[in-house]
Amino acid sequence: RPLLKQKAEQTSIAGQQAEQAASLFLQQQGYTLLNQNYRFKGGEIDLILRNNKQILFAEVRMRNNPHYGDGAESVTYAKQQRISRTALHYLQQHPQFDAYDLRFDVLSATYDGQQYQFNWFKEAFWPGDN
Repeated sequence: RPLLKQKAEQTSIAGQQAEQAASLFLQQQGYTLLNQNYRFKGGEIDLILRNNKQILFAEVRMRNNPHYGDGAESVTYAKQQRISRTALHYLQQHPQFDAYDLRFDVLSATYDGQQYQFNWFKEAFWPGDN
């Protein structure tokens, strides 16, 4: 098997584990998980959660090497647009959340070999931000 394919698979597994850990972390903060890895036309939202009358769309970014910057910095404008479109689709499919406030957060994860640490960027972006 080609080395690049192996590396991509390892990265994908690490990302899935970070998403699981982030989901548990947010649930410990009082959020209820509604959906994980919600996909729509080229977009994906890692975690969708609810807390009182707020829906949280969370992007989880794993960073192994701090020299590449914080994970939140890798959420480009184009990625924000894809997340926004996907969130709109989710809300159209779930009209029970019409009156809820929305928030778009980024959780930057690092793993020290034993546990995950999260840098939580609340209100990291808003649909239409430049």
